[in-house]
Amino acid sequence: MQRILIRQVDGGPAASHQRRMRAQDCQLYLITPPSIPDLDAFAVVLERTLDAGPVAALQIRLKPAEDGVITKAVRVLAPIAQSRGVAVILNDRPDLAASLGCDGVHVGQSDASVASARRIMGRNAIIGATCHDSRHLAMEAAEAGADYVAFGAFFPTTTKETLYRPETDVLTVWQETMEIPCVAIGGVTVDNAAILIEAGADFLAVSGGVWSHPSGPAAAVRDFTKLLAAAP
Repeated sequence: MQRILIRQVDGGPAASHQRRMRAQDCQLYLITPPSIPDLDAFAVVLERTLDAGPVAALQIRLKPAEDGVITKAVRVLAPIAQSRGVAVILNDRPDLAASLGCDGVHVGQSDASVASARRIMGRNAIIGATCHDSRHLAMEAAEAGADYVAFGAFFPTTTKETLYRPETDVLTVWQETMEIPCVAIGGVTVDNAAILIEAGADFLAVSGGVWSHPSGPAAAVRDFTKLLAAAP
């Protein structure tokens, strides 16, 4: 297998563009806040944020939320991301992801399996899997057809309750032995991301580190862009 790259090569709906390419540099994987009280206002913020620098993917993660809330959010936010060549990944729900035209789905250990997500979404969808601190879970996900695996939480986070705190060497070993990309998640900020990049993360999954940045989300993306560009 080739190492894959979530980011698309051109603008326009991500579903119509090439999905699998060889990844060369660590990239930014943005996750929405867990709740979006004012969707229209957030849409404006998202536009400015995505225009501030390269973002590989946007995961729409609203928990807990009813199907109608998730559906409305996807219909508003997905076109903004996809028109900029950013893949849209829905958290947990392959059924909604497929029906709403998302580019992929991210499943946790207590959600739909990777195999079932693949069956629901089709061969061209991007399927990601939470693997906590376990290379064993990650290998199982890879064997089941996941396009990327996510390790974390590497740092304390208020975005969600976490029970696992992996060491950064899980990224290094994965990078050295496996082909599909690894995503580092959990409390990632501009100030602490360098150690994850150095350890071998292909993507940095960031939520609060962007949306709660003291200078605003666009400034956060610009700072991440500089950090990633300076990485060896």
